[in-house]
Amino acid sequence: MTDETRPAVVTPAAGPGEPYRVAIIGTGFSGLGMAIGLKKSGVHDFVVLEKAGEVGGTWRENTYPGCGCDIMSLLYSFSFEPKNDWSRMFPKQAELLQYIKDVVDKYDLAQHIRFRAEVTGAEYDDATGTWRVTVAGEEGPDGRRDEIVRARAVVAGMGPLHKPNVPDLPGLESFEGAVFHSAEWDHGYDLEGRRVAVVGTGASAIQFVPQIAKRVESLTVFQRTPPWIIPKPDRRITGVEKALFRRVPGVQRGYRNGIYLLQESFVVGFKNPRLLKLASGLAQWHLARQVPDRELRRKLVPDYTMGCKRTLVSSDYYPALMRRNVELTTEGIAEVRPKSIVTRDGREHEVDAIIFGTGFHVADAFDDARITGRDGLRIQDAWKDGIEAHLGVTVAGFPNLFLLLGPNSGLGHNSMIFMIEAQVRYVLQCLAMLDAAGGARIAVRPSAQDRFNAWVQRKSEGAVWVAGGCTSWYLDRDGVNRAAWPASTVNYWLRTRRLDAADFEIESAAPTRAGANSSPGAYRRA
Repeated sequence: MTDETRPAVVTPAAGPGEPYRVAIIGTGFSGLGMAIGLKKSGVHDFVVLEKAGEVGGTWRENTYPGCGCDIMSLLYSFSFEPKNDWSRMFPKQAELLQYIKDVVDKYDLAQHIRFRAEVTGAEYDDATGTWRVTVAGEEGPDGRRDEIVRARAVVAGMGPLHKPNVPDLPGLESFEGAVFHSAEWDHGYDLEGRRVAVVGTGASAIQFVPQIAKRVESLTVFQRTPPWIIPKPDRRITGVEKALFRRVPGVQRGYRNGIYLLQESFVVGFKNPRLLKLASGLAQWHLARQVPDRELRRKLVPDYTMGCKRTLVSSDYYPALMRRNVELTTEGIAEVRPKSIVTRDGREHEVDAIIFGTGFHVADAFDDARITGRDGLRIQDAWKDGIEAHLGVTVAGFPNLFLLLGPNSGLGHNSMIFMIEAQVRYVLQCLAMLDAAGGARIAVRPSAQDRFNAWVQRKSEGAVWVAGGCTSWYLDRDGVNRAAWPASTVNYWLRTRRLDAADFEIESAAPTRAGANSSPGAYRRA
C-alpha cells in the first residue's frame, strides 16, 4: 500500500469482538493507582497501555544525576500502601521507581499491562459507544500497521509532565556537540572534563547542577529567572524510626499527616501573598547564608512574589554555583553557534555540550493529541479557548473519557498522589453510577464544566500564580491559570468525595452490531 500506515488490527478483549471495560494509558502513579482502584472494586476487565518497556512514568523517564522528589517520602506514596523502610526523608529516583515496581507486584498488575504499546490516538465511536484507542505498530516493508484496542471507557494517566520543553534557540541545529534535555539524559555521553552549558534553572536543574559540577571542566548556567529556594531538610531515616513505623500502629500515619498539614499550610500564602513573607524570609536567609558573594547573590534574588513559580527545595544548589569552575550568566542567549553560545552582551561561551533544564509543556501539552469525541469533536477544538475540564477529570463532549491530573489539578505545595487518589475514587464513582443506570456512556454536562471553570478563574484572581509578577507553567499563553488547583487539597477532596449526579448525562446502552441493546453486562465485573 502507498499509505504510510496499513489498516489497523482490532484487538478483542476478554471475548471475541468485546471491548475492554476500561483502557488505562500510562504506568506512573496515576495509571497504576487507577488499576489498583479497579481491582479493589472488583473490576478485572481492563488493560493498561504503556509506551515503554517497564513501569514508572516520570520516575522511569527521569534518570538525570541527583534526580529525586521534593516532597517527603512518607507523603509521596499511596496512602493505602505505606512503605516503612524509606531510606531518606526525600526519596531519590531509584527508590521511588522500586516502590512503584513493588506495588505492581503486590497487586498483580503485570497481567493487565501491555508494554511497548504507545497510544497515538483515541476516537469515540458513537455507533458502538466505545473508544477506539490506536496503538502504534511496528514498522514493516509496507509501512506501520497500527492496532486498535477497543474499550468502553478510557482513563488517561500520562500525567502533566511528560512532554519536555526545549526552547527554540537561534542556531541550535548548528551546534556540533551533545544536546539533550534533563528528562532524556544521555548517559552515554561522558561529562568528565567537558565544558558544559545548562539552560534553565528549574526543579530538575537545581538537582543535577550540583552533581555534574564536580565532574566537568567548566559549567555555565544560563538563567532567565531565578527561583525561590528554601533549605532541604533531607537526612537518612534512622533504624529506630523504621522500627517504630513497623511495630507501633499509627506512628507512620501520624508522621505522614503531620507532613501533609505542614505542606498544606503553604496554600494559605498562595491566596494571600502577604502571608508568604515568613517563607520568603527563610529563602532570603538561606541565600545570604550560602552565597556570600554580593554580585552573585544579586543575580539570584527573584523579582517576583514567592509561590508565583514553583518554590524549590535544595541545600546544595547555591554552594555549587560558588565553585570556581561554575559561572552563572543572566544576559540571555542571543544565538547558538557550532561550538559556543553567544549571550546578548556579545560574549561567546565555548561549550562542548548543552543540557536543557527547561521543564515541560503543560498548558499546551495536548496541542498535538489525536483525541476525538462525539460527532467528530477534536480535543483541540473543544479547548480552542484554553484547556479545561470538570474537576480536572471529565471533558464535555468526550463520554467515558477520564483524565488524571488534568487541567487545574496540579499542585505547587503538596503531594500529587493525594490528588491522584481523590481522582481515582471519583472515576470509580462515575463508572459505578453508569453501571447502576445500565447506561452505555456518561458525559459531563457543559453547564457543569462551565460553572466549575468559572469558579476556578474567580478563585485564581489575586492568587500568587496570577498576580505574583512572573510567567510560569501554571499559566497559558494568555496568562490564564490552566494548571494549578486554586484552593486547598482538602477542598478538592471534598468536591470529589461524592459525585453529583446532576453534573452528568447518562445515555442508554448503544445498539450492538446485531441491533440488540447492550446490557449492563457490557461493563462486566469479573
